[in-house]
Amino acid sequence: MATSFENIAITRDDGIVELRIHHRGESAVWALWGGLHRELGIAFAEIAADPDARVVVMTGTGDQYCAEFDMDVEMPPMSAATWNIIHNEGRNLFNNLLAIPVPVIAAVNGAAFIHAELPLLADIVLASDNAVFADKAHGIAGVVPGDGVQTIWPMLLGPNRGRYFLMTGQEIGAQEALALGLVGEVLPAEKLHARAWEHARVIAARPDLANRYTKLLLTRYLKERLAAELDQGLMLEGMAILASLPSS
Repeated sequence: MATSFENIAITRDDGIVELRIHHRGESAVWALWGGLHRELGIAFAEIAADPDARVVVMTGTGDQYCAEFDMDVEMPPMSAATWNIIHNEGRNLFNNLLAIPVPVIAAVNGAAFIHAELPLLADIVLASDNAVFADKAHGIAGVVPGDGVQTIWPMLLGPNRGRYFLMTGQEIGAQEALALGLVGEVLPAEKLHARAWEHARVIAARPDLANRYTKLLLTRYLKERLAAELDQGLMLEGMAILASLPSS
């Protein structure tokens, strides 16, 4: 039986699986504990195991993709055990997304300030003209950028620009993202969803094995980089957080 999610709506239509993040039916927010951090890895794993999936469309709700934290969620006291849960969920976010064996299309429908690198790991990335990309969860918040962002952003932007981006919280608008190669198309917000599904239908009509083997080839490098760097980054991020706690 498919998992019931509080922050993800999943629909299926003739082999196309749409995953839409939200918060109570409106734009998604990122909880400091649980929430999308936990649910996305589970959802990605279930989609990866779906033999009928031919293409995935990943998108948001409203006029923001994910730009704010859900401050109503209470975290348990930080400890090694708490961080172990965060570590495992962080691994699942990336590994399970890249384990989806069919093409993934991301439609970024607005500001993406928290884990914006996740939709950028899709095989085709579309953005609305009001989309903005940034990392507001790490460097400028005093947190080590070790949960995958340290690999993805320097790879996409180049080493120097990537470090600048992560350490300053720089915002990159849709047109600049297009010029930098972060996204493949920029569209008016009202046309974004239809364009994503247009791509999905075209790709779904192709031979399934060709799609799956193409995905396998084009994501091999990403998987290798994350396999080499994700666990160490999560460990260093956790060590810095635990070291900052008051002594008992």
